[in-house]
Order: sequence, then C-alpha cells, then structure tokens
Amino acid sequence: MRLLRRGEGRASRWKNGGGVTHELAVWPDGADLSGFDARLSMAEVAADGPFSAFPGIDRTLAVLDGGPMRLSFGGAEVAVTANGPPLSFPGEAPVRAALDQGPVLDLNIMTRRGAFSHRMVELSPGDSLPEGTVALVARGGVSVAGLDLAAGDALLGGKSASLQGRVDRGRPLAVILDCLKNRQEARS
Repeated sequence: MRLLRRGEGRASRWKNGGGVTHELAVWPDGADLSGFDARLSMAEVAADGPFSAFPGIDRTLAVLDGGPMRLSFGGAEVAVTANGPPLSFPGEAPVRAALDQGPVLDLNIMTRRGAFSHRMVELSPGDSLPEGTVALVARGGVSVAGLDLAAGDALLGGKSASLQGRVDRGRPLAVILDCLKNRQEARS
C-alpha cells in the first residue's frame, strides 16, 4: 500500500494543452497517454474549456472538492458535484466543462476498452473496500483502518494486490479495476 498526498502524483500537461493533471497510477507502469491500458489521475480544473478526446477509452470522473462542474455533451448537460455520484462517459465524446463557482479538484479513471473495465464507487463509514480496489481517494476528511486522509489524498494498492480494510469515517471513492486482457489471454 502506498499513500500519495494531494499534489504528489506525477504532473503532466493535458493532452489538449489546457492544464495539468497529476497521475496517481498507470497500467502498464510508465505508459504515456498513447499507450496506457488504465490511468488514474487527479486534476485541478481552474477554467472553462474542452476535455481532451481519448478514442477507445472509457472514463469516469468525480468531483472531489469545489464545484459544481457542468459538463456539456453537445446538447445534453450534466452537473458533477463533490457530494454527487461519479459520471461515466466514452473518451471520444466531445465534452466541454464549465465552472460556476471557481476551481474544481476532480478524480478521473480511464481504461482502454478490451484491456480493463472499471468502477468508481462512493463508500460509507463501516463499508469494506470492494474486491479489486486499486485506489481509495478521499472526498473531504476520511479515515480508513486508522489512517487519516485529507481531500485529494489517495491510497494505492501494490502491483498485484488490491486494497483491503474498512472505512472508519468519511465517504471516500474506491476505484475498482478488472483486467480483461489477462482474462482474454487465459481463455486462448
């Protein structure tokens, strides 16, 4: 298990050049934006603007702090809030973000279709971490197995081990990955 405090992830420019994201984890290790199978990142969104396009990628986004962030998908608009559920959408969808009340800290998991699938779920006090949890990210103050986390702090599992434990306080987000590529290779 590894603890990353807010802002400690590897910083990189957004694909569209409009900002910076902090990469928390990437599979396979060291992959860039064109070669990842799964990527977990956090970004501080400070201005309205378009999302980068990621064809063949499934995305889920949650607001950790600030907001709301309104996402426009052509004619449809969805408000993502710090106390609301994560939003899943295809990476190739044209998306534009609008901020009504200043900067937003968001969490984003992206997986390549056919390689991984993912879920991002909010947990409550007393909940056990779901099987396959590779990351636990704090929304506000959180305590898990006696470890205190502030908003934007993340616990990451090892290369082949998922996180285990129980939520003592707060409502963190669990990121669960299912490796489809290995399952498909095992069937061959």
